[in-house]
Parts: sequence; C-alpha cells; structure tokens
Amino acid sequence: MKRRDFIQQASATAALVSMGSLGLQSFTSIPKTTKITILHTNDVHSHIDPFGAEDGRNANMGGVARRARLIETIRNENPNTLLLDAGDIFQGTPYFNYYGGELEFKLMSMLKYDAATIGNHDFDNAIDGLYAQLPHAKFDFIISNYDFSNTILDTHTKPYKLFKMDGIKIGVFGLGIELNGLVDPAMYKETKYLDPVEMAQEMTRILKIQEKCDLVICLSHMGYTYKNNPEKISDLKLAALTKDIDLIIGGHTHTFLPKPTLVKNSIDKTMLVNQVGCYGINLGRIDFYFDTLKNKSSNGTAIVV
Repeated sequence: MKRRDFIQQASATAALVSMGSLGLQSFTSIPKTTKITILHTNDVHSHIDPFGAEDGRNANMGGVARRARLIETIRNENPNTLLLDAGDIFQGTPYFNYYGGELEFKLMSMLKYDAATIGNHDFDNAIDGLYAQLPHAKFDFIISNYDFSNTILDTHTKPYKLFKMDGIKIGVFGLGIELNGLVDPAMYKETKYLDPVEMAQEMTRILKIQEKCDLVICLSHMGYTYKNNPEKISDLKLAALTKDIDLIIGGHTHTFLPKPTLVKNSIDKTMLVNQVGCYGINLGRIDFYFDTLKNKSSNGTAIVV
C-alpha cells in the first residue's frame, strides 16, 4: 500500500472511531427516566352526569364524559398509566336506585379502570346486590382485610394485584373500613373484618420482599383522618404505623386535597397520602419518576373534571 493511501485510510478510520465514541458518550450521558402516572377517584357515589349550572360551588363540574376525555388525554401523553378507585362507587343518585350499580360498573369498564377497592356504600344493595353486578365490571376488586370466605363474594376479590409497565413492577393492595356499626350486618352477612395494620404489613411484605415491587400502592376506604377520634384507624395513622407503602389512595371522608400529603412512615421514610373529595368532581394524578437504578421521585395534584 502506498504511503499516501495508508495515511488517508488511517485518517478515515480514526474519524469513524471518533464519531462512534462521541455518539456513545452522547447517548449514555442522558439518563433514562421512566414515568408512571397514577390516576384515581374515590366516593363517586353514582354521579354519572356533571353538576348543573345551579349547583352552587360544584356548578358544571364532574361527569363521566368529561372524566373520560381527561383520562384519554393523559393516557395519550403517557401510556404507562394506571386508573384506580378507592370505593363507594354506589349510592347517591337515582341511577343507583334504578340500575343497582350496573351503569356505574359498565361506565368504569368503558373508562378502563385497572382496579378498585370496596367502600361501605357498595353494600347498600347488600352483598348479594354487589355480587349480582360483578359481571359488568371488567376490572378487579382488591381488598385484603375483608374475609369473604363464608359469603357469596368468596374468590371474587383479590388481596392484591401486580402490574408491570416499562420494566417497573407495581403492587396494589386494598383496605376497607370496619363495617360493624356503619353498615347493617344483614347487608354484609358473614364478612369478617381483619386488622388493617396487620394486613398492610403482610401485603407490603409480599409485594416488596417476595414480589420485589418497585412501587407499592394501597387503595384505602378507611378515611383520611379523624381529629375527634384519634384512636380510629385512618390513612394518616396507617401511613405512620407501616413501612414500604409508597402511596395511599384514600376515600370515605370526602377529603379534598389539592396535592398529596407527605407522611413519615414507621422507619422515617417519606410516603404519600392522597384523596380527591367526592362525586367525581376531581381526578387525582400522581406521577412517579424512576431512574435507571429505579430510584424514584414524584409529584401530584388534583385535577378539576
């Protein structure tokens, strides 16, 4: 090979190597972030239509159709989105009195809810009435502290459910409020209430250690807090007594939070508690961001529907 040809070939090869190296450095210098969006509702109470123009502070708010458009927009923005409900789907408008919950479950299925837990008002047509509507629900009911083994709901709920999105493993479990003293025993029959703190510890052990979840969510219908009854279990109390829960999505007390509450858990780590009022007026949104090592950060808000 002539000296001139060798020099030209060597120079070209060096340039290609340099370009390849530059491209690799440019690619690896940009950290990959995975975004998981959690959307949630609670205590919708059969509110299918938006509030009318004459309905005071809630005028023209809510409605399933508006919620559907909002959810679709967010899903188009981020396909890694879960849609969850924290209970009390039933009772509150003539839709429930007439259809017995069929319409609510059909509409939630059309909105592609991923899971829901059970609220006390979901027993308002008794446990048999809830069971009768389950075929219309194309999503799972998740609850770990109601033992339905001696009832018609046996095997029709799950203590927890796993989801995997873009390499991120998410575990969701559910907790319900104590029904005794709140619901006529004839309505829930032989349903047994299990201690929610003990069940939360068991669920988080399974989800965090056994299933190795990157994100653990509790769907709760126990109430945000009870200032006049500090001994009563609530979401804030549960958060402080447990560990390995990243987010509690609450219901029951119809608490409107503009953003999630930060709570120190039993090992002094910060986790989130959120609730978005009632009647489908707001849609909760919390975004979790995971880096390549699966370290996570988050932000959240309530969106008016």
